[in-house]
Amino acid sequence: MKSYNLNIQDIRTKKQVSGFIVNKAIMSSLLFLFSFLSFAQVKSSIDSTSIKIGEQITFKVEVETDTTNLVVFPEGQSFSPLEVIESYPIDTLKKTDKYNLVKKYGLTQFDSGKYTIPKQKIIIADKTFFTDSLQVEVFNVAVDTTKQGLYDIKPIIEVEKSSSDWWKTALIVLLVIAVIAALLYWFIWRKKPLTEAEQIALLPPYDRAKLALKKLDESHYLEHENLKDYYSDLTFIIRKYLDEKVYDRALESTTDELIDRLKILKQGNQVDLSNDDIKNLESILKRADLVKFAKSAPDVELAKLDRNTIDVEIDHVKEALPEPTEEEKLLDQQYREEQERKKKRRKIWLTAGIAVFLIAATYVGFSLKYGFGYVKDTILGHDSKELLEGDWVNSEYGFPAVTISTPKVLKRVELPVPDELKANMKMTSFMYGTLLDEFSVLVNTTVLNQAPEGGIDVEQSIESSFKVLEAEGAKDIVTLKEKFTTPNGAEGIKTHGTLKADRLKTGNYEDLKYAMLFFASENVVQQIAITYPVDDVYADQTVERILNSIELKKEQE
Repeated sequence: MKSYNLNIQDIRTKKQVSGFIVNKAIMSSLLFLFSFLSFAQVKSSIDSTSIKIGEQITFKVEVETDTTNLVVFPEGQSFSPLEVIESYPIDTLKKTDKYNLVKKYGLTQFDSGKYTIPKQKIIIADKTFFTDSLQVEVFNVAVDTTKQGLYDIKPIIEVEKSSSDWWKTALIVLLVIAVIAALLYWFIWRKKPLTEAEQIALLPPYDRAKLALKKLDESHYLEHENLKDYYSDLTFIIRKYLDEKVYDRALESTTDELIDRLKILKQGNQVDLSNDDIKNLESILKRADLVKFAKSAPDVELAKLDRNTIDVEIDHVKEALPEPTEEEKLLDQQYREEQERKKKRRKIWLTAGIAVFLIAATYVGFSLKYGFGYVKDTILGHDSKELLEGDWVNSEYGFPAVTISTPKVLKRVELPVPDELKANMKMTSFMYGTLLDEFSVLVNTTVLNQAPEGGIDVEQSIESSFKVLEAEGAKDIVTLKEKFTTPNGAEGIKTHGTLKADRLKTGNYEDLKYAMLFFASENVVQQIAITYPVDDVYADQTVERILNSIELKKEQE
């Protein structure tokens, strides 16, 4: 009996011990759970579950945590399909050794229907928490059609292209051409005022000789008894006249040779000079030779007499010359006309030469500064260069908005969506060109009505895009992937590379480059796709400029 009691006591003791251990484990678990819950608490709520179109819902998130923890609240596109009107500042309340943080968001929607505010991610220290998803219903606003009429949506209106500064460039070019033309006219084509020497040269030989004698009279040779220069000019006057009208070698002939030629011409009845005329000329020419070599110094009065004799002999030579025949006059007229034509041709060739030189110099100068290829493409034209240097358009497309700068405005297009997906998503697309064009730009935004479990699979979106390209006829797609960050900090995935495309459906494939950007949030996928030519420096610069301009507009902005 005693032994039995002892066994019962042992059993009771064991039960008590085991019960104590179990209770202790339960208490430890509860304490651990309590400590975890006390570490950070996240609550979310909305002030209303139903609104009218355009009214505001206030979404509130409350976080209770230690004062040493860093808390990150959601920002940007995480509330889609609702729009963020305003993101309010964080209210902070201190409770002993903890902070109670309250963050509010003003949300709205402009389409009626039932919507789900997706779970929001809250980061506290190094741990992630999610709020509950909440249902909101948006009702239409009742309109009294007896007072307010209903109207269709206005059609798309073509906007006139903004005026560029092309006229300034054209004006500068015209001014440069005008200056060059004015210089060419002034120095080549202008009928310049004749100098005194040119005016004298245009006179007939007889008048020129008479004028030369008059100028000789105005000289001061005789006053200074400079007989050498006086006789030199005097004999040059008569020799020059004879050279032009009688004997074309009179200037280089000696006195004896010239006199002999005059005698021969007289005997041949080619010039009707008297013997006295020839003797007078011979006497003056020989006296001039003696003065030239300082073998004689005639009197000044004799020099004046010789001057008058030369004056008379010029008249006699003119009278002795036979009148030109009609044939000679015609030949002379033809000669003058031919000289005019030669002069005009020389001006034309000179003008053309200067123009070619200026064009070549301008081309070489700009080529050395900008490159020969750039100058050639500027002159001959290049599609990609015209896009790069045209008037770019900076705009926002879709919702949530994608801000992007493009060479041409993107137009709204309707891309095919399978019927089974239409009820679960909304897609808006804007495009320049068509898919797989030599140059095209696509901005596509897809909003899911319900965020998928685990978030959107970006890799699946990328694969779907490649399937679309292949369905359009692309092949041999080479792909590179890398992270991409916009100037305002939005992170996404960039896929780029090359592909072959049969754009004209003729069986002839051509190489193209492509670049695609993918950005994903809770239930939104935004895609930017660009195709452009290979080995085209202007297209490369255009795409780089487009990519550098992309920003995902935060909803509260």
